[in-house]
Amino acid sequence: MTTTIVPIALAHPAFDQVAALFDDYRVHYGQPSTPQITRSWLHDQIAQHRISVAAAVRADRVRGFITVTVTPASLMLGTSWSIRDLYVAPRHRRSGIANALLQHVIRNARAAGAHRVSLQTETDNIPALTLYTEIGFQPVTGPELLNLTFDPARQDPGDAA
Repeated sequence: MTTTIVPIALAHPAFDQVAALFDDYRVHYGQPSTPQITRSWLHDQIAQHRISVAAAVRADRVRGFITVTVTPASLMLGTSWSIRDLYVAPRHRRSGIANALLQHVIRNARAAGAHRVSLQTETDNIPALTLYTEIGFQPVTGPELLNLTFDPARQDPGDAA
């Protein structure tokens, strides 16, 4: 059975399947299931061109998806593509779907003239790390990832006037 990778626009017939699988993905990582909120969030991200989504479809069912953002690569005067999310339904793993989704993004990034494709995963996600390094992704050393996480219950001291 053939898997087809298709870009998912808001009007695509598989959008609702992708949104449902995206909710499963969030649950997989410990978030509560919120199908309607997840669908709305995904809809908004695509509508505002914050992410693009492609889905792996086999037998008219979405088996996996990948999301990507494109950002300026200022020093190179080009772009950098960042894979934000990659998920394959558990019973369809180890069937080549993740590889097909990654290759789809890599081909599109190369065709668009991107400087690089980046992704991140947890250090203990050995199956993902194995796949990524087999494809050619390499660990990056040097840059530090820093976050400033906002707590909606606290007001930023700089905001008080």
